Amino acid sequence: MSAVLLPILPPLIAALAVLILRRGSAALALAGATLSLAGGVRLLAGALDGQAETLLLPGLPDMPLRLVAGPMTALLSVAVATVGTFVLVYAIGYMKRESGQARFYAVMSLFLAAMQALVLAGDWVLLLAAWELIGLCSYLLIGFWFQRPEAANAASRAFLYTRSADLGLYVAIFILIGSSGTSEIAASLEAGGSASTAAGLLLLLAAMGKSAQVPLQDWLMRAMAGPTPVSALLHSATLVAAGAILLIRSATLLSPEALFAIGLVGGVTTVAAGVIALAERDLKRLLAASTASQYGLMLIAVGAGVPMAALLHFLAHAAIKSTLFLAAGDFQHAREGTAFDQLKGVGRARPWAFAGFALAALALAGIPPLSGFFSKDVVIAAALSGQGAAWLGPLALAGTLLTGAYMARALRVLWQGSGDSRPVEGTGWMRAGIWGLAIPAAGLGLAFGPLETILDLPAPETAGTVAIVLGLVAALVGLALGWLVPVQRLLGPAHQWAESGLEVAGGLTAWIGRPAMAIARGCDRLEDHLYAAALGIGRAALTIARGGERLEQRLYLAVLGVGRANLAVGRWVRGGDERGIDGLIFALVSGVRDLGARARTLQSGLIHHSLAISAVATAVLLAILFSASLSV
Repeated sequence: MSAVLLPILPPLIAALAVLILRRGSAALALAGATLSLAGGVRLLAGALDGQAETLLLPGLPDMPLRLVAGPMTALLSVAVATVGTFVLVYAIGYMKRESGQARFYAVMSLFLAAMQALVLAGDWVLLLAAWELIGLCSYLLIGFWFQRPEAANAASRAFLYTRSADLGLYVAIFILIGSSGTSEIAASLEAGGSASTAAGLLLLLAAMGKSAQVPLQDWLMRAMAGPTPVSALLHSATLVAAGAILLIRSATLLSPEALFAIGLVGGVTTVAAGVIALAERDLKRLLAASTASQYGLMLIAVGAGVPMAALLHFLAHAAIKSTLFLAAGDFQHAREGTAFDQLKGVGRARPWAFAGFALAALALAGIPPLSGFFSKDVVIAAALSGQGAAWLGPLALAGTLLTGAYMARALRVLWQGSGDSRPVEGTGWMRAGIWGLAIPAAGLGLAFGPLETILDLPAPETAGTVAIVLGLVAALVGLALGWLVPVQRLLGPAHQWAESGLEVAGGLTAWIGRPAMAIARGCDRLEDHLYAAALGIGRAALTIARGGERLEQRLYLAVLGVGRANLAVGRWVRGGDERGIDGLIFALVSGVRDLGARARTLQSGLIHHSLAISAVATAVLLAILFSASLSV
């Protein structure tokens, strides 16, 4: 078996085993994720030694399915498996009281397998299949508590938003395969000219849906209706990350026009989502808005022409954001909710969870020597020195300042207030999951230098100490503002607007969602009418057919009766013919022949016979004449 299958098969087998056995779900899922992590590490070690793994599988004609484990894809595989493993460790404690655990762990395992297939895909067909599969898994997981209307609505909204944007990926793949003649990703990215620009903009559309970029960010906050381990996995290494990963892997394709569009979308998103996060009153929704903002920073780095910076920030963000969500889930169990009014002071009662949350929050803000400091440094350096620096540099710094502000606000809410808490079951598992990810969130920056060498990607042109100083000042100012200044004063008149998610005249829901739903309802009614009409026509045709069948049966019976009567007449005629006419004729013939035979006996040739006959005949004749005379 090829080593490139090692990260994919264990979670896939675990998902099937959970569905079949319906017991030991958590252990099976955790075993699958752990083996997937071991497989990813095996691939990364091989890639670092120059042993890139490639596996060809049967696919479409002349388009085989392809798995590739180079340095970048192997590193992404390790990141996905690491986050997935510790999220499942945490889930053992978090889901302890929940029913439907087999369904939960089966879909989580399938989600991991699909994401591994996506990051290791070497051709567009396999990538597209994995892309669809993670969309399905996210729908099932966000709607895990489907009995709750808000969960069902959130799952539907996430599915519709991301599916609408997925159209861009489909068209982009058609363009790339059509222009290059191959479905191999690496070969198709060499397309240039207008195909490069068109495909790049379409890939951006797909990434905007998955990574919740403006104006498609709304679904991400509503997706918080699902279990917290789901949120941690979605936001850090799987669904939401897929959009940024797509653009990072396609960076060599992108034309200057596409790069500018990507950077601008990312810049606007990092500021807009940062403002939304600052105004949020719910911890999980704040973290969701923060996710959109941080992926905006990654798009800035891609737009600046430095995908390496985006990749490093993705790695740091995966560990940081999963830690933040897992700690938020601990607080959620302690206070039965994640609204700020419920969470005031909960950090005092849950010190281990709060310590992990605070460490990750400072890392996300960009405080040295935590991982976020190094990753934001390269992003800001790229934004200040790359393409479109006049636009992207200020937007990246504004996003960094806002990150510090909303994380400081969250820390203040969690620390200031009553330290009361209810007992929480499964604390040990939850704590292990939090700290399993908090440690890389703190120390991953130390590995960035070797990673830059190993990945052999263009590094940002250094902006010297300017980027470091500007980034650090923005982070510290943001933290100070968020801790010291109430959010109402910080945002001023824009506060209410920010609380509504920066909606304009009802937002995307009013502009697109409701008209689309109205069209869908109209189509549904039209379909009902067409169905009823088709059903009526069918029933009428069936009635006519049944009448025709009855008529046919009657005609058949009539024809059969006439035939039988004709047959009887024929038999009677035949009998009459054989026993009547033919008998009469045969009797007449026989009589004539008998008469002739008798007559021949009279013609013996003897004179005395003739005289005797003549005498007899004369006597008979005279007797007749005499009798006649007497009667007269």
